[in-house]
Amino acid sequence: MVNKCAAAFEAWLREHADPEQAEPMEAYMRNQFPFLGIRNPERQALTREFWKANPLPKGDELCETALQLWSLPEREFHYTAMSLLEKFGKHASERHIDVLETLVTQHSWWDTVDFIASHLIGMQLSAYPQLVTDYPDRWITGDNMWLRRSAILYQLKYKHSTDFDRLTDYIERCKGESEFFIRKAIGWALREYAKTDAGAVSRYVATAGLSPLSEKEAMKHLR
Repeated sequence: MVNKCAAAFEAWLREHADPEQAEPMEAYMRNQFPFLGIRNPERQALTREFWKANPLPKGDELCETALQLWSLPEREFHYTAMSLLEKFGKHASERHIDVLETLVTQHSWWDTVDFIASHLIGMQLSAYPQLVTDYPDRWITGDNMWLRRSAILYQLKYKHSTDFDRLTDYIERCKGESEFFIRKAIGWALREYAKTDAGAVSRYVATAGLSPLSEKEAMKHLR
């Protein structure tokens, strides 16, 4: 079933496509995805203009709109879907986590996964902590690398609310992986928590046997 809101937004954004701009944008993302050629400031301005003339979706309709935009090939639609979900994240229902899990596993690359993990999933699990055992605890042992990365990164903005024992448990489960995006995520998560508790991070890194990349990232501002 076609979501009218998503279809109208798609038509609106396609009117402003710039093929000349699309080529370098695609190259920057290693040609993982096609682009319309609309840079973020212009896309955000066009999005604001669209919502001035159209009612913002909410609840289930918002999720449907986001999922339909996500199903489109061009990356600008994916960025808009994330912005929509962030805007109403504080009002999301518990089942909203299933939508976020779907987005992580489709059209996956660091530019969307990192935002979804640290902003959207982080916000969702802060509101519904009972979901942690069914989602990130499951993701960290699964086959999907982007879900494992999301499990490591979802607490990125938690500061003093970080469950450091859970974070280090996740790290222990995957610290031996050779995958760059996992090693980088481990270092990033530890580096961010070091801003809250440098001692805990230093003590953990000293004995954890992390990869050189993870350790370098974790200790970046401590040495």
